[in-house]
Amino acid sequence: MATDLAPPATKPASPGDRPGRVPIRAALLRYRWLYLMLVPGLVYFALFKYLPMYGLTIAFQDFVPFLGYSGSPWVGFKHFEDLFTGPDFGRLLFNTLFLALLTAVFVFPAPIVVALLLNELRVAVLKRFVQSLIYIPHFLSWTIVFSLTYLLFAVDFGVVAGWIHGLTGGPRVDYMARPEWFRPLVILQLLWKTSGWGTIIYLAALAGVDRNLYEAARMDGAGRWRQFWHVTLPAIRPTIVVMAILTSGNLLDQSFEQIWLLTNSLNRSVADVFDTFVYYVGVQQGGYSYATAVGLFKGVAGVILIFGSNWLAKRLGQRGLF
Repeated sequence: MATDLAPPATKPASPGDRPGRVPIRAALLRYRWLYLMLVPGLVYFALFKYLPMYGLTIAFQDFVPFLGYSGSPWVGFKHFEDLFTGPDFGRLLFNTLFLALLTAVFVFPAPIVVALLLNELRVAVLKRFVQSLIYIPHFLSWTIVFSLTYLLFAVDFGVVAGWIHGLTGGPRVDYMARPEWFRPLVILQLLWKTSGWGTIIYLAALAGVDRNLYEAARMDGAGRWRQFWHVTLPAIRPTIVVMAILTSGNLLDQSFEQIWLLTNSLNRSVADVFDTFVYYVGVQQGGYSYATAVGLFKGVAGVILIFGSNWLAKRLGQRGLF
């Protein structure tokens, strides 16, 4: 005898439930210890990254420390107008962008090249030894790096300066004071200090490449160059794109300590960048509002560059950062 079987009663789905997904409450309960470990990081960013953003309001004020944020008069975009129309903006922008261009051309590819060279070393002991040597400069402060640079390029007793003088026979050159030598010294310091440490992420990407791909390429008659071009490079291309996007956000952000230590009265025309200018105006001259406006301009430009480079990477068929 046929009977009508009623469908089993089901619990109405909540708006947050989706097929194949764990409900939010159940996920919070199941992974409560992992979320608890996340709390210190969130508190850190809230206190030291987002809460200080309230201080950006002084970029639109004529800030007086004794009056505070609420008592200082509002001036709107006056400080931004002074920045863009002032005599220093063009020089600062050119110096900053030129250093950023040199960094992108010479410093950014250096870790990639070093990682590819290290990946070709087959002796594990030698590879670890070389890695240890090139990692050490990362842990040295910029003060030590500048001291070493001074010992090498000082006009009186510099080792490299004396070697060049003996080789050419010309007059001694004060490399630390000549404006045309400021940018080469900056790039040389960055190459020496950052290239080794930057190889870590690329070596990690290379470690994940399937070795069977190289075997298949060799069976097809591919040499070392073909293997590099068709196997190695495509494997690390997503990592290169992500690092390029992150680097683009720092184009206007030069290392203050490095630039400050190398700057003197003779090379200041090419050494002044936005970071050092903020220190001059904000700390030495007490122009807090104007310095904050300069810093806010840098931050907004960095965000625009990150979103723009991410959009460009996706348009070119690469996986973006977000």
